[in-house]
This record gives sequence, structure tokens and C-alpha cells, in this order.
Amino acid sequence: MESHSMSQSHNRTGQGPLTNITVLDLTRVLSGPYCTMMLSDMGARVIKVEQPGRGDETRAWGPPFQNGESTYFLSTNRNKESVTINFKHPDGYRLLEALIERSDVIVENFRPGTLDRLNLGYTHLANRFPRLIYCSISGYGQTGPKRSQPGYDAVTQAEGGLMSITGPEDGPPYRLGVAISDIVSGMFAAYGIVTSLLSRGQTGHGQLVDISMLDSVAALLTYQAGIYFGTGKTPRRMGNRHPSIVPYQSFETADADIVIAVGNDTLWRRFCDVLKLSDIADNPRFATNQARVVNHTDLCTILTETLKKRPRQAWLDELAQVGVPCGAVRNLEQVLTDPQLIEREMIALLDHPVAGALNVLGVPVKLSQSPGSVRTPPPLLGEHTTRVLAEDLGLGTEEIERLKKDGAI
Repeated sequence: MESHSMSQSHNRTGQGPLTNITVLDLTRVLSGPYCTMMLSDMGARVIKVEQPGRGDETRAWGPPFQNGESTYFLSTNRNKESVTINFKHPDGYRLLEALIERSDVIVENFRPGTLDRLNLGYTHLANRFPRLIYCSISGYGQTGPKRSQPGYDAVTQAEGGLMSITGPEDGPPYRLGVAISDIVSGMFAAYGIVTSLLSRGQTGHGQLVDISMLDSVAALLTYQAGIYFGTGKTPRRMGNRHPSIVPYQSFETADADIVIAVGNDTLWRRFCDVLKLSDIADNPRFATNQARVVNHTDLCTILTETLKKRPRQAWLDELAQVGVPCGAVRNLEQVLTDPQLIEREMIALLDHPVAGALNVLGVPVKLSQSPGSVRTPPPLLGEHTTRVLAEDLGLGTEEIERLKKDGAI
């Protein structure tokens, strides 16, 4: 990938595939910071531009806090540098402009039109910096009748249909336990940025990456959307059950819940052997997946009665021996201490100057030749302002002090 990034002597990157790429991060909360965290994990230099005195709103979100630092903010801002600039101030605007000139990518998640009014929108900057990749993340995208509406995760989970298919069959719709609208929007944004970098290497030109949270949620609907397209019927909540595969859900055992995923008829027969239910294995009402879907209520009654006779671990052991996919329903303490995740380096330890010893999640994308890495802790507010202005922009001590006094940084 070609680059016109800042000097590598100041680049706190690893050896990932995005080394030599500089990202100017104007985002806050979750969708944008998740995107730029993905880029920074893969070696990009990410300069997080924050409002002086306040910074990313999530710095104040809590409790919980770890030694006064928001655990929410700490979860998605490692491997970044923090620079405080008031870009509504004329001198602050000029500083930001100088950083943009030296950057490959800018990422923002303001409401559409906000940065246009400050001469920081895509059209204005693309004319001046044609190689710049400009990524905008918003609730509903840069076009369409809802473009000006704010985007919040819970709202787009509702508007995007996820809540309508999540929750108990006879109960209310549920929001997912993580902010999936924000997270998937950040993932699609990172994907759009990387593909744009590849495109720029071929054409020499940057482009706009327009990410809508509603679009991103809709893209997750996959087979549920396929059901609607194919039948005209609106999918409904089914609890933990799958609409097209049976049994593929959670069950109670004698002591704890288990999830069983019988994905084909061969696995069905193995499953019946373990449960000693050979009498139903070839029963025409259950012998094929199609029949099991039609007769799921009667089948699940039989399976529940059987599975509740023994403890979960006994079932897990026997089912695993014959290759039937299954797993325990675990809490986060059990997940985050799992030897499998630890072996896969999915738990990383950092030394934060205020929070102290800090555990964060690792990098899930494992590359054999140019792996990503967790290198530096989430920055303190404005931690890198002086260094970036001095080393990258060449400002002297007196000028930096003046900018602070004037409220530009």
C-alpha cells in the first residue's frame, strides 16, 4: 500500500500489514473507536483527536472505573495516540488541517453535515487531498430521508429488525447484550478502509467510505432476510431455537444449560445414540431435518426430558466423543479465563499509567506472516499532544504553550 504518512520515527506501530498507514481518528463512543482499534491492531498509526478538557464521552462513562479510568473507554482505545485539538478554533483548525495533510485516512462519526459546516467534510477535503480516504460512520448514512437522524445502538437494533427476532418466543423483543450495531458498523468501516487502501494503490485516488449503522444491521439478517424474501412471511422470535435446523438450541440438563447443534441427519443419529433414543432416530416424524423442523415441539419435549436426567458435563463429554457440536452456556468469568482463549492470545495484559495492570481482549484475526498486536495502553486525554505537535508538525515550545493558553489545544 502506498502512503504519504508521517515520519516513521514517530510511528508507534508494530509490524502489521498497515504499518506506514496513518489514521486521523475524529470518532468517539464505540463504532468509530472500534474501527480505528482494528486498524491500529494491524499496525496503523492512529492519532485520536479529542476535545480539550473532555475528550471522548466514554472517558466519563461508568461505573465501573479502574483506578478512575472508564472500563468502557479502556476496552476499545489501545494502540492509539491522543491529541487534544479544538478544531472550531482557527488555530486548532489549521493544526487539524496539517495533520490531515500528513494522513492516509480520516475516520469520523458525527451526524451527517456537521463537519461540512466546518469545512472538514469529504467534498472539501477530497478536493485538497485527493489521496485521502475519508470514512464516515453514521446512524443512517450520508443519503436518504433519515440521513440527519442520530444513530444509537439500541435504536438501530430496533429499527434494523434484530430485536424483533431476539428474545423469548412469547416474550418481549430483546436488545443484544453487546452494542452489536456499533461494533458491526466499526467492522464494516475497517473493511471499507482497507479495501479503499488497496484501491488507492491501483488508482492513486482516495474515496469516501459511507457506513450506515442501519445498513450494517440489515446486512446481518442473512438467512432471516432470506426467509422473508422467499416466503413473504415475517420471521418471529424463537428464543434460542433456530428457524431452519432442529435440534439447534439450548437445553436444560440436571445442573446447567447446554447448547446442542445437530446440523445434519448423520449427526442426528449420533446424537440419538448418545441419548439412547434410537427408537426416534428413524421415526419419520424426526428422521430428517425437515421433519424435525415441522415437529420441533414434540421433539424438544422428548429431548428436554432426557437431557435433564444427567449433568451437563457428562453430556458434553459423550457428545464431543462422537463429534456432535455442543457447548456449555458460560458466563464471562468462565469465558475470559478459558485456556483456549489464553493459548490463542485473546487476553492481553497492558501497563496503564493510571489504571495499572490492564487486561484487554486480543486480536482475533491471526495472520501468519504479518500479525497484528496489542502494543500500547489506551492513552490518557491529550497524552501525545505536545509530542505530535512538536515532532510531526515542528512547533516550538512557546507556540504550543500559546495554543494551550488560547484554547486551541
